[in-house]
Amino acid sequence: MIDFALPGELVALRDRVRAFVDREAVPLERELEGGAPDVQSIAALRAKARAEGIFAPHLPRAYGGLGLDWRSTAVVFEAAGRSLLGPLAINAAAPDEGNMHLLHEVATPAQRERYLKPLAAGEIRSCFAMTEPAPGAGSDPAMLRTRARKTAHGWVIDGEKWFITGADGAALAICMARTSEELDGHRGATMFLIDAGNPGWRVRRRIPTLDHVTPGGHCAVSFAACEVGDDAVLGEVDEGFRYAQLRLAPARLTHCMRWLGIAARAQEIAVARAAERTSFGRTLGEHQGVGFQLADTEIELHAARLMIWHTAWMLDRGERARHESSMAKTFVAEAVFRAVDRALQVCGALGVSDDLPLATFLRESRPFRIYDGPSEVHRMAIAARLFRRREARA
Repeated sequence: MIDFALPGELVALRDRVRAFVDREAVPLERELEGGAPDVQSIAALRAKARAEGIFAPHLPRAYGGLGLDWRSTAVVFEAAGRSLLGPLAINAAAPDEGNMHLLHEVATPAQRERYLKPLAAGEIRSCFAMTEPAPGAGSDPAMLRTRARKTAHGWVIDGEKWFITGADGAALAICMARTSEELDGHRGATMFLIDAGNPGWRVRRRIPTLDHVTPGGHCAVSFAACEVGDDAVLGEVDEGFRYAQLRLAPARLTHCMRWLGIAARAQEIAVARAAERTSFGRTLGEHQGVGFQLADTEIELHAARLMIWHTAWMLDRGERARHESSMAKTFVAEAVFRAVDRALQVCGALGVSDDLPLATFLRESRPFRIYDGPSEVHRMAIAARLFRRREARA
């Protein structure tokens, strides 16, 4: 049974996070007009978040976090997501947040000490290197071309990756490489932990993209005769695809949690504007064409929140929730963009200006319909599961 009532302590934490973001992060959003915030600004925000007791809410207490379950994380991440700087402030932004989860679940004690501990403290950044230029792996992981060859001293990795978020300046890359001749989508790939100082790993360039805020950008990187020891293997050899699902299903959901906060704030901005601005003798909100847009957004945000909470509840029960996370990712990504787009439309010329954050929200949220699986691929997977279930019942 799902209880929709939030415990008092969770409500208090949510409100503290929201107040912190509105007070400390929102005023700094002007810095985002030229791109990602500088390192000093992030560090200052994180110091304040630690002092407020809201740092790393998703992490176990042993790593300086608050030890929240997925359902509670959904509530707090939405509050943090009200600003693009909010998740960075509490050290819950992608790709670090997903990598922290993966390291906690799969890494050895030595690997956790070396990589997870400084990542959890916000001392370093990381990236997840799986996507490749055509004809390599994108939405279809079975097209993986980066290879890792076993040697007497460890492994040698060769391959090209691109759109690797946060790679520029990252201290750590989690690289997916094929370690078997045959890939079946389940076995044959392995994850490796690569230090940025490894001479075989190079960030070739930042790729100019629609979104600008993510520290480290989206980069093309190369692995050329990249030598690593056996202790660089994350988990077991040939089990990389399984670990990718362990990372991606929750990561899709945490993206949804954070972006829902942006959509909710966009709705607040639009409602305030519609209540204050007059046109043709009445407020904008009194015009049915505007009111219906706001109503549609409210309906979709409510549905999005319930989908997120339900999937989080399943994860808390130990279920994989792949089907539900795919549905949530598809619906939320599209609903968030519609919410921001409607808010911008309601605000008119002011909406497209930099006097409001809506134009930035629109630019930053659009790629969410592509990364972590395009909507079309998730729909394909959802449909395939429907037919597999039908066959199983036959």
